[in-house]
Amino acid sequence: MTTRTKRKIVLITGSNSGFGSLIALNLAKSNYIVYATMRNVSNAEQLKTTAKQLSISDNHLLIHKLDVSKTEDIEAVKKQILKKHGRLDILINNAGFSQGGVIEDISMDKWEHQFQTNFFGVVAMTKAFIPMMRQARSGKIIQMGSISGRIGLPGLAPYAASKFALEGFTESLRFELKPFQVYSSIIEAGSFRTDIWQKGFEAAVQSDIIDYESLMTFMNKYAQQQMQTSENPQKVVNLVRYICDHKQPKFRYQIGKGIKVGIALKSLLPWSIVERVLFKKLNNK
Repeated sequence: MTTRTKRKIVLITGSNSGFGSLIALNLAKSNYIVYATMRNVSNAEQLKTTAKQLSISDNHLLIHKLDVSKTEDIEAVKKQILKKHGRLDILINNAGFSQGGVIEDISMDKWEHQFQTNFFGVVAMTKAFIPMMRQARSGKIIQMGSISGRIGLPGLAPYAASKFALEGFTESLRFELKPFQVYSSIIEAGSFRTDIWQKGFEAAVQSDIIDYESLMTFMNKYAQQQMQTSENPQKVVNLVRYICDHKQPKFRYQIGKGIKVGIALKSLLPWSIVERVLFKKLNNK
């Protein structure tokens, strides 16, 4: 039976940790009904514990199994939301991970896995919920992008490629759905204190090719540095909350130290200078 409510209905993927769990808790505490989804619900204990500490009702934070690469999982959650609420107001595509390593060493299986989660999973989730938003003439789709979707660093090609693809997809999506008052937005985030860097560092393919030794040394140090110096993720949580609350959110939101400047410089400077700056940094002993 469909239950009509004035509370906005939100679905977030990848909610067991990082941005996903923080956003889910923030929105659930702020009068939204949140479907916090994840591949393995056994990883939801910390989310449940924190929700209890914040006095968040089970009616405001609903945890569901959802692997964005599995059609049956997507359909199951979609049917539940339709049956209970008859609509979805906001879709937040957050699930993702970072695959590191040099292109020569990364197997095609790893490339496909990266795209299956970071890109095709987003496409599948979005396609599943477009019809109800379009028919309702209302909705928001928020993509958790990255600075890596605008600047492709060496050693992160699969991750950067998936985020570049996400940029193009979301741009087309914005044009297609805005006439129906469905607003698509992408957050281009820099480095924040979540577990993506730690997991990415652990999963990176370590090359034994001598020609890549200096690059891998740089990237390993860079990843460790990011884990130590990244910003407070609450900034991103607050931005997502702002987009959710805003009647007509814009397309791109850039957040993080130096992100706007970096993107602007890449757009304005000749490519030869961009290359020179990066190679100087890579070779700085």
